[in-house]
Amino acid sequence: MSDTVDLKALARNVARERRAEAHAGRAQTARQARQILMGFLTPYFGKTIAGYMPIHTEIDPLPLMAALADHGPVCVPVVERDAAPLRFDRWTPETEMVEGAFGAEVPARSTPVTPQIVIVPLLAFNREGHRLGYGGGFYDRTLAQLRAEGGEVMAVGLAYAGQEMRDFPVSSLDAPLDVIVTEAEILTF
Repeated sequence: MSDTVDLKALARNVARERRAEAHAGRAQTARQARQILMGFLTPYFGKTIAGYMPIHTEIDPLPLMAALADHGPVCVPVVERDAAPLRFDRWTPETEMVEGAFGAEVPARSTPVTPQIVIVPLLAFNREGHRLGYGGGFYDRTLAQLRAEGGEVMAVGLAYAGQEMRDFPVSSLDAPLDVIVTEAEILTF
């Protein structure tokens, strides 16, 4: 293993604990983050927006996604295989869901779409627009592919303010975020 891989693994352990602490019993904090993100996304109503199906201690974006579905297409990520970009399938609050990879639900019937805005879960973030994910590289590959195809895509991290970490390794393969939204602020890059 390289030093970067080892350092990222250590940082992930710390980040998981910090996110769990930020998440514990703080439904109001998550609600505030969703409200701030909804306000930020208002000018983008009508664009295809990718949310995510929450796992572990991620901020639950489902109330936000349901509200966004009233204004335009919403989709969710689907892991097709290891070391590949994500596919995005159309989602509504009525979509029948089944268990997918890593415990995240996916639509029972696939209707692929290409998002213009991707709301990204994360373990940690820094003030340079970098995120620390779970280590599979799915979002990094996906954002790199969407950006390389020349389409308009904006990556928005959704996090608790307590998930900020000043120091974690960043590699050349890590796709930066354009925006990070927490219950306390909106960071743009």
